[in-house]
Amino acid sequence: MDRRFRSLVAVTTAFVFATILLGVATKSYGAGLACQARWPVCDGGILNLFPESFPSFFEWIHRVVAGVGGLFIVGTALEAWRRDVAPKIRNALIVGALLTPLQVLLGQQTVVNFTFPILTAHFWTAFTIFGAFAFALVASWADAIHTPQLKGAAVLALLLFPVQVLLTPPFISSYTPVLQTLQYAVLLVLVLSVIALVVVGRRAFPAAYRTAPVVAIVALVPTVYLGRHLLAGSTIHRIVYLLAGLVVFGALVGSAIGTWRSADPAH
Repeated sequence: MDRRFRSLVAVTTAFVFATILLGVATKSYGAGLACQARWPVCDGGILNLFPESFPSFFEWIHRVVAGVGGLFIVGTALEAWRRDVAPKIRNALIVGALLTPLQVLLGQQTVVNFTFPILTAHFWTAFTIFGAFAFALVASWADAIHTPQLKGAAVLALLLFPVQVLLTPPFISSYTPVLQTLQYAVLLVLVLSVIALVVVGRRAFPAAYRTAPVVAIVALVPTVYLGRHLLAGSTIHRIVYLLAGLVVFGALVGSAIGTWRSADPAH
């Protein structure tokens, strides 16, 4: 595959990553409504296009990065359609592009209609777009990922998952904006690592370990969902969260064992 296209996918994925973290930071610092509930303009400068305070600057920068990232998302999908790209990569990029207008609408609604369902939909749409582009990124660079890189991904996932859990509100005394942003940064890198194990590792794993990364990525979804609501959740809610987390961790252990017993996926 053309290296320039693969680099384009990598840059776009980085934009999606940065947009999500800036969104989390903006919300956690309470700057989401700093532009006086105006969208897409802000609260100062020519035609109210620019910020007049630091909180509104925070929100404004998030919108700028999201706008540039959106252009990259659509452009990457169009480039994949134009080129001779593997269908699974092209389809993943198209899914991300098709979800982008919805994400823009939800972003607008977080400003003018700041409600919990809107915030939840906004997060999960962003999470799905990131997952689609992370899949495309790994799939497009698959021929450059060998056993040492897979082992690194497995170890990284094993280390990051407990960290991600420990950064949830029940395990820390003060859920500060910095810790909240760090939690989501850890989560996104964790997702990327597990996707690498799913896409590249499974074809090299011994048969007994091939389902492990799939179980990990599937069980991670309810873990993330439940983790976002732990503070207001019931005891049953927390028990289910714990059980789902144990499933994820066990599957990650199985994936790590699979990487040590696998053949080089490049062969």
